[in-house]
Amino acid sequence: MAHTDSVKASVPSYLKEAQMIKQGAEARVYRGTFLGRSVIIKERFPKLYRHPEVDEKLTRRRTTQEVRSILRCRRAGISAPVVYFVDYTTHCIFLEDIIHSVSVRDHIASAQASEQNPQHLQTLADKIGEILAQMHDEDVIHGDLTTSNMLLVSGAEDQNMKLVLIDFGLSYISALPEDKGVDLYVLEKAFLSTHPRTETLFERLLKSYSASSKKSSAVIKKLDEVRLRGRKRSMVG
Repeated sequence: MAHTDSVKASVPSYLKEAQMIKQGAEARVYRGTFLGRSVIIKERFPKLYRHPEVDEKLTRRRTTQEVRSILRCRRAGISAPVVYFVDYTTHCIFLEDIIHSVSVRDHIASAQASEQNPQHLQTLADKIGEILAQMHDEDVIHGDLTTSNMLLVSGAEDQNMKLVLIDFGLSYISALPEDKGVDLYVLEKAFLSTHPRTETLFERLLKSYSASSKKSSAVIKKLDEVRLRGRKRSMVG
């Protein structure tokens, strides 16, 4: 009870004034202001089932990994939110609010519903493959690749399409082709389950990835192995 009370009492004022827009198993996401800017605040909240010292250590590590992944992407020219500030006491990350954007998930759903020119979605698939290849060549593993964790900034023409990767909460650094293959497999499962009849579109994404990455052959080989393991598990039941 004492631990619970201390957690409630430690809520910082900037979160009390912000608007919560999402809650997941690991974090709450708010929209607020910081130094006059509109920001997204991501708070990793305490897990009451864990010992406080263990929880503090794990949460700090995850926060550090997330920030490190975002900064590595940005240094490589990959579009990801600006990190304005990190509060390691409350485990809050203050991030750029990507305005005038829509999730790739919603964009694809809208394009399919309106029977938009398929060339536009093919260009989008090319762009996704290209940016993921850049990310993996920097040895950043996203850990939660879905079309909900990609934002498309409105107003840009297809040839200047701006795609922003978000939510690096499960990310880490690894040079292993296995980890990159699993990253792509997670996206494939999410992509095909969220967007029916897009197998050809996803294959185009992978072709773009292969053409854009310096290390794609080993990664695609591992992706095929992971797919095979997944099918075997499905057959076993």
